[in-house]
Amino acid sequence: MKNITLTIAFILTFNFLLGQNVKYNTDVLVYGATPSGIMAAITIKKAGRSVILVEPSRWVGGILGAGLKPTQDMPNYEAVGGTTRQLMLQLGIRSNDPSLTVDDVLKLNKEISPKDIREDFLKLLNDYDVTVIYDHRISRTVKIGNGIKDVFFDLAPFDDYGCPVAAAKINDNLQIKSKIFIDASYDGELMARAGVSNRIGRESVIDYNENLAGVRPYDNITPISPFVVPDDPKSGLLALVENDHGKQQGAGDQYTQAYNFRFYVTSDPARRIEITPPDNYNPFDFELVGRYVDYIKKISKDNNELNERLSWIFPGWLNAAEYNYQRRSLITMVPLGINHLYADGDYATKARIWKSYQDYFRGLHYFLSTDERVPKEFKQKTASLGLDKFHHPETNGWPHQLYVRVSRRLIGLYTITEHDVYNKTHIEDPIGLAQYGIDTYPARRIWFERNDSVYVAIEGNMFVGGAKGPTNVPYPIPYRAIVPQKHECTNLLIPVLFSSTHLGYASARMEPTFMIVGESAGVAAVHALEENVPVQDINIESYLNKLREIGQRLYWE
Repeated sequence: MKNITLTIAFILTFNFLLGQNVKYNTDVLVYGATPSGIMAAITIKKAGRSVILVEPSRWVGGILGAGLKPTQDMPNYEAVGGTTRQLMLQLGIRSNDPSLTVDDVLKLNKEISPKDIREDFLKLLNDYDVTVIYDHRISRTVKIGNGIKDVFFDLAPFDDYGCPVAAAKINDNLQIKSKIFIDASYDGELMARAGVSNRIGRESVIDYNENLAGVRPYDNITPISPFVVPDDPKSGLLALVENDHGKQQGAGDQYTQAYNFRFYVTSDPARRIEITPPDNYNPFDFELVGRYVDYIKKISKDNNELNERLSWIFPGWLNAAEYNYQRRSLITMVPLGINHLYADGDYATKARIWKSYQDYFRGLHYFLSTDERVPKEFKQKTASLGLDKFHHPETNGWPHQLYVRVSRRLIGLYTITEHDVYNKTHIEDPIGLAQYGIDTYPARRIWFERNDSVYVAIEGNMFVGGAKGPTNVPYPIPYRAIVPQKHECTNLLIPVLFSSTHLGYASARMEPTFMIVGESAGVAAVHALEENVPVQDINIESYLNKLREIGQRLYWE
């Protein structure tokens, strides 16, 4: 089945490369073959409606197909409903035991490869005969009144390292006419190009009366100089640190939390792809890292602690066989302070920032393998590591998806806030349950002066309540949070970048939740088609009954 899908995709892409403008007409267009988009698409096909799934890259599965494990952000299996519930015990699992429990699967996480998850998603799409078109990103939309009628796409294949490109190969190469549209992407390009209101950054504490909103206290405060000439502010700032914008704690700003790759490294020669420095490598770009290494050497009690702290910089936090951002370190394997530029940037900006993550990673690896301040043992160990090609053979070991934890967020009919996470609201239109802590990675690395001493710190790091959340009780996602305001668009659903504050999204932004909401969005699309009404006007009672029928868990009993 997988080979059939790949063959169809190749034929379609070959036609597109020939410059053949292709037009489709469908009941529902889903943009983004993320886990949420896949769930929406197969749900629509189950209902007997036509659907086309368009994916900007050459791969399916979003971040689950690029390193994150399905159950890592699922603290309560009993809160998971619908088709997602069974998939949590199946995706990437290569055990022949049909009686696996969620505890069994959690123990198997280290054995799961994103390659296997991609294959499972491909099989699922094949089983339901979903048409998937790859390598196309949204160019523009055509609206009549407040409804989308057509969407045009540019042919823009990702590069050989799994990175989006600045310029498309062919503009307006694909046109799709549809009745209902679902933006299941991590970037919200369909939402934005349809003229639907959205937000970026952090609200203030007064905007939604959220105690933890806005700018947060400094974290990982470290006494090292951020200046080109140590202790001389007039010499300018080093790379990798910025001036504080001066806003008080609790104030809103444009920043958003860190992105990163969930990546695999290995020293096995049979699987290792060498990590080379970027063409523009300049060791002084990593001078702040060198000074931090000196600081770590000074404060470490023994060699074990020293090596552990150095490993927090690179490769980071070993999660379930793949590496993640290590929040305990002032500096880690990704840059900070640029994600807000990605969130609302044009395609050229997004490509530049995505590539900068790869270049930073490459430069950091080379710096820690060569700089004289790095202990010899750690230098040798770091130099021996390369990307593991087994999991991403088509992209030279690079994950094809940057972990875009948050970008644009819909401004819809209901905004999920801290109060929902704390179970302080009553929702009459629930479409699935969410449960996780308020989890934000750092947004900025800044310097400041205190008592005549200079420090470098990070800001924005927060994990309130741990994985199970501040109340240990799931909360519902409202249908109103995935629909735009009616005067802006009547036939668009947004199951990933749903309407929420920075804090609300920080808890609800987990892939199992996206999958649940994606399936519910698919059901909503079918209801809007059958009732021939705007998505805002579907019969809620009938809709919720259908969600119960397919096993969605709408309230926590």
